[in-house]
Amino acid sequence: MSQQVRIMRGWEWARPVRPVRREVLGAAPELEEGRPPLLFVPGFGHGAWAFAEHWLGHAAGRGFPAYALSLRGHSGSGPAPDATLRAYAHDVVQVAAGLPRRAVLVGHGAGALVVAHALARYPARAAVLVAPVLGGWGTALTALRRNPLGTLPALAGGRLRLSRSQLFSRELSAADARRHVSRLGRAARRAQWQLLLGREPEPAVGDPPVLVLGSPDDRVVPAAALTRAARRYGSAPLLFPGMGHDLMLDARWREPVDAILDWLEKDPVRG
Repeated sequence: MSQQVRIMRGWEWARPVRPVRREVLGAAPELEEGRPPLLFVPGFGHGAWAFAEHWLGHAAGRGFPAYALSLRGHSGSGPAPDATLRAYAHDVVQVAAGLPRRAVLVGHGAGALVVAHALARYPARAAVLVAPVLGGWGTALTALRRNPLGTLPALAGGRLRLSRSQLFSRELSAADARRHVSRLGRAARRAQWQLLLGREPEPAVGDPPVLVLGSPDDRVVPAAALTRAARRYGSAPLLFPGMGHDLMLDARWREPVDAILDWLEKDPVRG
């Protein structure tokens, strides 16, 4: 088993996170090569299905055990109408701690913010932030400017609605886009508000290497936001022009996941 580091705050003892059923999908490589497992964390409204579509099998085909978690209240995980970012991060830490070796955490969209919080409690081998939505009022203003009809209900506690044109490029077939959009759910109201008003994540345990990637044509995350996120971790973003926000489901989904796996095959996962 991997070494586990637990950091416990007094108020967390007093107010433990309520247990919930967690949906975890996985794909195993044909040969066990001792590579670190990957734990994919979807953004708000998405579930483990978003990675099971392409990335889980592709990662396993390149020798990485791959898992995807549905955050509480999403997809096949148990209902959690009052979930918080803390509860989402707790889910990630608990699943990662149960894997046979220290995992690489891969968060998409608002799932990248969840991963950033989880990194303060779990000694990840490395982390990848895909099209990260790291919160703050800048996130809200961008969303209002680019998607006012879909964002205003979320600010009032309703569901955040993202359109096909925001999530995917024109290269993805209309049928696939409709199929993916039809599966979208919603995050808990408290978690949506915390995305806009919540505190900054604490420093990561063990200072793991962090890769940030996205598309300059993403209509949810501006290119400047990708640059800021990467600078926070001492790097520059890896960009994939012509793709939408949901890189793992878009027509050219292989390009970003292969870039992630290429990066992991180098120094970040050795030793």
